[in-house]
Amino acid sequence: MTRLVERWDQEGVVGIFTMTTLHPWASNHMEVHVVTKTFWTKVLASFPLCDMTEEDLTQNPQFCKLLATLAQHVDKTGLTVQLKTELDKAEQKLQSQRSHWLRSEILHRGLQEMIQDHCVKKRHAIVPPDQSMFYETMQKCLLVAQCVRQLDPSDTTNQDQPSVLGLTPQHLTELIPSEKNVQRMRRSLPQQLEKHLKEKCLSLLSYYQPEWENESEGLKTIKLSHLSALLDKEKKRAESLKETCRENTVLLQRQTQLYLSELTKCIQLLQSLILDHRLKIQTDLDGKKLDYFEGKCELVLQKIKTEMVEIQLDTYTVDSISAHRKIREKLEWELKACKAEKQSVELKLSSFEILGKEFESLAEEYCRLRQEIEMKNWALKEFTKYNEK
Repeated sequence: MTRLVERWDQEGVVGIFTMTTLHPWASNHMEVHVVTKTFWTKVLASFPLCDMTEEDLTQNPQFCKLLATLAQHVDKTGLTVQLKTELDKAEQKLQSQRSHWLRSEILHRGLQEMIQDHCVKKRHAIVPPDQSMFYETMQKCLLVAQCVRQLDPSDTTNQDQPSVLGLTPQHLTELIPSEKNVQRMRRSLPQQLEKHLKEKCLSLLSYYQPEWENESEGLKTIKLSHLSALLDKEKKRAESLKETCRENTVLLQRQTQLYLSELTKCIQLLQSLILDHRLKIQTDLDGKKLDYFEGKCELVLQKIKTEMVEIQLDTYTVDSISAHRKIREKLEWELKACKAEKQSVELKLSSFEILGKEFESLAEEYCRLRQEIEMKNWALKEFTKYNEK
């Protein structure tokens, strides 16, 4: 028996366990893949940018095994260890160059702001001559340096740069103020620049914490020394919140997909219940409805009979019933008399039928005469009534 065990880490029984058992009497191999929930969670956490679910890993165990192997060689962004190391070095180098450029840019902008403040102050108040000379010298030096940089923008290229209007850096250096003024400006520059930067930092501190604006300058200076750490802490906190928000977004997308898949399953289950079991349930329901309506109809019939009996009881009293009985007896007696008369007439008629067809004409003549007699009797009665009036 050979057993190959690959573990994600050494904590707990998490990972893919592939067991191959070879029996001496059989040539087949049996592979058993056991993937625990903790392992699935760690695989998904190792590849947050991949749109996968635990169901995908369950349905594709070999792909899950491949991801577990790749997770040992790449990070969450998909970079290898070597490439990640090179990237970190490049980022450090870029950060160093960026810091160097930012320091230069801050100094350059600080000098420009000092010149702008001096120009604004000169328009609203009288400035001492030595201060004016200081700022004019600094402005000329900045302009010459900027023009020289424009003529030769790259310090690393060895190729000849095309000249602008036939000018060279040597032509521009002739515009630099006198050496005496430059030296005087350089001696005063650190102090003035420090003063300007300090005022700028204090204004930044007041903007960051407005409640510190009314405190003493010494306390402000102490708090200013901790401002960079506070800003760095706030930046890291913002980045952490941003990363948490991104992870929550990815988690929300996964949960949404899982919810939609489960909802689809529920809908399919409901459809199967409706389509597969509706006829059976409908038959039982129809039978129960039929029994209900039959019982209801029987109840209505009994109620109708009860109402009829009540109406008969209200309509036919004891006296009316006795009267109806007498009427019935009289009608039955008359019916018997009519039947007896009918029998006698039928006997007479049968005796007349024995005489044959010759008697038929005689009977017709007799009927005609009877009708004429009845008509004349009716006319006689009418004339008698008329004469009496």
